[in-house]
Amino acid sequence: MNSIEASHAPDASGATPKQLDHIPNLRLSDGNEIPFLGYGLGTANFKRGDKSKFNEDVVAATVTALKAGYTHLDGAEAYSNEKELGTAIQTSGIPRSTLFITTKTSCRQGETIQQAFDRSLSNLSLDYVDLYLIHSPFFGSPLSSPEALQSAWAEMEAIKDSGRAKSIGVSNFLPHHLESILSTAKHPPVINQVEYHPYLQHEDDFVDFHRRHNIALAAYAPLTPITKARGGPVDQVYERLANKYGVGEGEVGLRWVLDQGIVALTTSKREERLKGWLSKLPKFKLTPREVKEISEAGKGRHYRGFWNNRFEEGDRR
Repeated sequence: MNSIEASHAPDASGATPKQLDHIPNLRLSDGNEIPFLGYGLGTANFKRGDKSKFNEDVVAATVTALKAGYTHLDGAEAYSNEKELGTAIQTSGIPRSTLFITTKTSCRQGETIQQAFDRSLSNLSLDYVDLYLIHSPFFGSPLSSPEALQSAWAEMEAIKDSGRAKSIGVSNFLPHHLESILSTAKHPPVINQVEYHPYLQHEDDFVDFHRRHNIALAAYAPLTPITKARGGPVDQVYERLANKYGVGEGEVGLRWVLDQGIVALTTSKREERLKGWLSKLPKFKLTPREVKEISEAGKGRHYRGFWNNRFEEGDRR
């Protein structure tokens, strides 16, 4: 068990969570807390083909995650499975008050955020969500100017003030997008959900920017070096550390995220793997030197799994 300086109540400052017998929550800047490990309804559960057709497989996968112990569920209207997520919550029988539910708006042209939010709540069959996120311009939304971003954020703030979204944040935002919002925000974004893994750590100041502004980070696709980009410089480091701690490489990859004080999202459908992460991740921590070693190795390769049509090759933003 590593003995390093850490916090019992980690927050957006980047303090690493102290090693406990469970995975703790991260305290957001508005005082609410988000579980450090979440189950994502995107990627593997993303609805393809006829998006109007109800998908029982998504319900089953989500119920499996809930029964395995995942209380943080990350959805989005763009995944086209909010109804399935709502059904899974009801089917599980788990009290709503014990769950942390996230959904996101894509900001459709000609539609207010309030309209999108009302539709999401209806699809989810919920009275409120714990976190509501707004997607950046990279999702094809009409947020093409600072003024548009500021106007959209004012709508988000009204939703928070209504009490139907406990916290509000963003997804796939770059620092200059956040600066536009921060210049007028009454309620600053509490979190930015981005693709984040050793091969996409963004520009050097990216993480520090968020910490300076007390904006937490959530990482989707955190296991990309294992799932999509094998054969890179991180492989040997993961293998060695997995052997050292008696865990799988997936656990090492997730701990690299958690030990930076960053929320990690997984989309696995395998019950054994989901349970394994919840049981194994609290049993070890990477040392600061090991976290840095993975980070440095990861900088030797650039790999972006999403939104490649929005970035030039080699763009690490």
